[in-house]
Amino acid sequence: AGMYCGSCMRDNTLAKALCKQGADARLIPTYTPIRTDEEDVSVDQVFFGGINIFLQEKIPLFRWLPKSLDRILDRPGFIRWATKNATSTDAKKLGGLTVSMLKGAAGHQRKEVLRLCEWLTDSFQPDVINFSNALIAGCVPELRKQTNAPIFVTLQGDDIFLEELSDDYRKAAIKEIQRLDQFIDGYITFSNYYAEFMSEYLGIERTKISLTPLGIDVTPFSATDHKTQSRDDDELTIAYMARVAPEKGLHLLVDAFILLHQQHGLTNVKLATAGWMGEHRRSYFDEQLAKLAAAGLSERHTYHGELDRTEKAKFLANADIFSVPTTYREPKGIFVLEAIASGTPVVQPDHGAFPELLSSTRGGLYCEPNHAESLASVMANLARSPEMRDRLASDGHRNIHAKHTDETMASATLKLFSDACNKST
Repeated sequence: AGMYCGSCMRDNTLAKALCKQGADARLIPTYTPIRTDEEDVSVDQVFFGGINIFLQEKIPLFRWLPKSLDRILDRPGFIRWATKNATSTDAKKLGGLTVSMLKGAAGHQRKEVLRLCEWLTDSFQPDVINFSNALIAGCVPELRKQTNAPIFVTLQGDDIFLEELSDDYRKAAIKEIQRLDQFIDGYITFSNYYAEFMSEYLGIERTKISLTPLGIDVTPFSATDHKTQSRDDDELTIAYMARVAPEKGLHLLVDAFILLHQQHGLTNVKLATAGWMGEHRRSYFDEQLAKLAAAGLSERHTYHGELDRTEKAKFLANADIFSVPTTYREPKGIFVLEAIASGTPVVQPDHGAFPELLSSTRGGLYCEPNHAESLASVMANLARSPEMRDRLASDGHRNIHAKHTDETMASATLKLFSDACNKST
């Protein structure tokens, strides 16, 4: 849908790092070509092409199209062209398709299941198969007939999509995932919180869920290694870098920013925002601009739009405090790692994966979730203490490099896969 996908970016970073460590890792796009702000290492074809499977779900004729026509619909260039002006996926309209995909060879996308299984077992013959989410794992029973390779599923936000479905479709989808569980060797996620939550949410054994560290390629942020918060410039910048959307909490940050000026007397603070904005979020963004205007703070805010990797590193390096106060319980938090790697302390809500990330990195502080006053209070204390900002920046930078690089993520994942292969032989 034209925007950067956090899960795709994490998967791409992992695949690239696995290859650097000597593994022959193939990243296979599903639905659409991936969009990432670093080198794209995915294969140049798309399985379960989003346009094709949607048509197969809605129009029975498309379930019997010859391969020559399927290839046209699944061409990466065609999919990019057809979806370039699309907004984010509306899960409410995709309940039937979601359940059908989870049914695998028994669903309306049977020929796509067989195509992927044939490619994996005939052309590639992998030692391990890792699905990037449970919603695309409907083909696992068919795969299991053709390979003894260990099969893993990464859990990194499946619940967020499932919660947007109607009750009937959500229950049906979870039932299908539970059916698939018997064919899956293990699951991967990045925090104890999410492992416990998804075990209960999906009804799968907690012992089947392994933790690997979330990691990023720190190279683009290395120029900020010696950044210091104690500078002569009296201006302070609070930064937000995420999709412009209510669930990312931009409205909470705007409210907190206004409170910093009006109640905490921090008139030297500026707000810098960046991130993809779909047309369907324009009115939401305009509401935030109106609040800033009403408070007389329009001149203290700058929206930088969507940033590429170089621009992102510069944006984060120029910030003094970073916050994306999500209203939902975030399962990953890549943006937190990127900010901390840039030497910028973060303030995040005390929910989801954030507490474990901040405990591991020591690069930020917590606030109460969904509470602008708490967010403003914590940021005010941080804004008034350059010593605290320096300490958080230093500790965070050190711990990111020790625990949360792409190398550490790949090493832990490779060990998990190797152990599974040794166990199966």
